[in-house]
Amino acid sequence: MKKYISIILSGLLVASCVDTVLLPDDKTVDEDFWKSKSDVSLMVNGAYRALASTDAISRLIVWGDFRSDELLYVPSIATSYSIRQALEEIEEVNVQTDNNFSDWSSIYSVINYCNIVLEKAGGVVAVDPSYTQGDYETDRSQMLALRSLCYFYLVRTFRDVPYTTTAYMNSSQDMTMSQLAPADLLEKCISDLEEASKNSLSPQLSGWRRVGWINSDAINSILADIYLWRASITHSEEDYNACVSYCDKVIDSKKQLHVAGVNELETKEYPLEDGYDAFKELYIDQNAEESIFELQFDGTSAGSNTGVCQMFYKFKDNNSNIGYVKASSIFGTVGASNAFATNKDYRFWNNIFLANKSDETFDIRKMVANTHTNYNLSSPPASGYVRAARAYSNYKQNYIIYRLSDILLMKAEALTQIAADKDDIRLRQAFNLVQFVNARSLYQGSLNDSLKWNTYNDKEKMETLVLQERLRELCFEGKRWYDLMRYNFRKVEGIDYTTILAEQSKAGKNFVLNSQDMLNLVVRKYSSGGSARAAKMRTEPYLYMPIPRRDIEMCKEFLQQNPVYSDGKSYEKNN
Repeated sequence: MKKYISIILSGLLVASCVDTVLLPDDKTVDEDFWKSKSDVSLMVNGAYRALASTDAISRLIVWGDFRSDELLYVPSIATSYSIRQALEEIEEVNVQTDNNFSDWSSIYSVINYCNIVLEKAGGVVAVDPSYTQGDYETDRSQMLALRSLCYFYLVRTFRDVPYTTTAYMNSSQDMTMSQLAPADLLEKCISDLEEASKNSLSPQLSGWRRVGWINSDAINSILADIYLWRASITHSEEDYNACVSYCDKVIDSKKQLHVAGVNELETKEYPLEDGYDAFKELYIDQNAEESIFELQFDGTSAGSNTGVCQMFYKFKDNNSNIGYVKASSIFGTVGASNAFATNKDYRFWNNIFLANKSDETFDIRKMVANTHTNYNLSSPPASGYVRAARAYSNYKQNYIIYRLSDILLMKAEALTQIAADKDDIRLRQAFNLVQFVNARSLYQGSLNDSLKWNTYNDKEKMETLVLQERLRELCFEGKRWYDLMRYNFRKVEGIDYTTILAEQSKAGKNFVLNSQDMLNLVVRKYSSGGSARAAKMRTEPYLYMPIPRRDIEMCKEFLQQNPVYSDGKSYEKNN
């Protein structure tokens, strides 16, 4: 049974302020389609499938991982490939406004699916008795939450983005949308998520639906993430406390639903699988107990995760033996300045294919390897695992959006920020959360390599530890760039989220300088030229992708470009 039912709508490229929103342009879809429960299900599943598209997944990887210290593009791929060119621009901090990854249409397509369901599904209750009010409320909950998640991605990536709740059903509609200040947009997302939580699905669903559909745990995870993001900008203790509260809701739910395994001799404080089996359950078997929300792929031609395959494994077809990106050198050897402090950590071997420790880049293993090899980390393999042997087509690999260890580390990050000093109990609570996530991944005979409280017993050290642990635990899962942005925001003052950047520039505002500590982390992946790249990213606007050039050109009266791209083509010097 396919995890999601594909839906085919007649599409049309339209001249609008979001140029390539997928429109069901056949009027019969509007007039005759919304007659049954199955019609609604098709559109709901279509929204999920849209977020699981190749274009969307590749953007989540580039926006969330590639811009950070985790990944480098593969220069041996011919420059004739547009994705290769786009990655080179981003890596050189010379992004053009027509860059492949400044295209946001795949995410707005998901938003339009959500808006269509939210506008049309309620009417089906009156015409199909099998589609109950309860069915409608749970579908509405999912679409409100999925739309909010998409807007959250857009705010973090572009900052000042168009906002709409209108369903676009045909090309004759006026599709102009003005940009909304990020503070206002995030407030709308929070409001929608709170509304979604009133009728959310239970996380007790069976099979893949337990994590393939957005349920109460996923909604609370998105809320925690948004509050953590906003708190980093506003330095608001209230927002940090809200993040902790929503994390606790997810953690408590996971504890209540936990089913002890046959070999589980004592109840764990948090239901995370031991590192020995975690990789297999998360990335091979998939839909693990600790997962919260992951996009589903069944390995059919319509359900192949080509986005992950192209980026991490085979960039164009079965004959290509490399992906567009590789892991940077920070994953190759252990040390204080690298991702891992010990090689007794299962993740050190599981995240990459370690062929030669002196390499500057490494093939990615997470979401690529499809076999679980038993090995003893007391005597780890000299060169890591051999390359995977998957086919390019029918790439059956889910993409995880949220899982429990992510939530535990979010809570640790928030607790660290609201802790007063080294004697604050919240600092120790944060350490305990990080230690639990870390310890589950250590070889059982590696107690000397576990984290020690005396090493991290002040606020600055704990902040660094949380950031390091999130890198180790969540690498290549679309998190790192946003983690670094939050780290940056906490170290600066004066960011104005209440107005868009273009208006700030017109008012003569000097943009906030980025933290050198954050920039040093971003550019450490380069063997040379890191300082020059850091110099190009000196103020806040450089942290975002440009508004797509074609949308600016078609809607100059509604959309304004990020000022560092004010010539409409590339980066410009800015104060």
